[in-house]
Amino acid sequence: MPASIQSLQQMAIFVTVVTGGGCSMMYYLMQKNFARSEHYRSALEHLSGHSGAMESLGAPPLKVHNIHLTDRYNRMDQSSAQLKIPVTGSKTGGYLYTSSNKDHLINRWCLQEVILQLKDGQRIDILRSGTKAPDHPEELDTGAGF
Repeated sequence: MPASIQSLQQMAIFVTVVTGGGCSMMYYLMQKNFARSEHYRSALEHLSGHSGAMESLGAPPLKVHNIHLTDRYNRMDQSSAQLKIPVTGSKTGGYLYTSSNKDHLINRWCLQEVILQLKDGQRIDILRSGTKAPDHPEELDTGAGF
């Protein structure tokens, strides 16, 4: 017995909804995985501890947005990671560019570079400025968009 057009349409809609939901869930889980990584958190702690960068953004509060998964800058493997994290404050926004290597002897990620690139073109080198990351960053909102 051949399927009716109406049942084929319903099946197509069902498959589309399930596929879209699956893709959305995968995107969410990938974002959450990035946000939990040691190098991601460490870079944000260094940013929140840098008074000049925070002042330039107009933070606190600092809003951290989803990483663009299609951006080719964002890469991660077993021994290195490179991220471009969108951040905003009340004045302006920009991207926090990070580069990290994993030290397999101590099984920890070591930041190599953390640079804040503001929308106006200003670049602030967070690691080279000599400020220390706080132990407990205040008003750091990493839940935006997750």
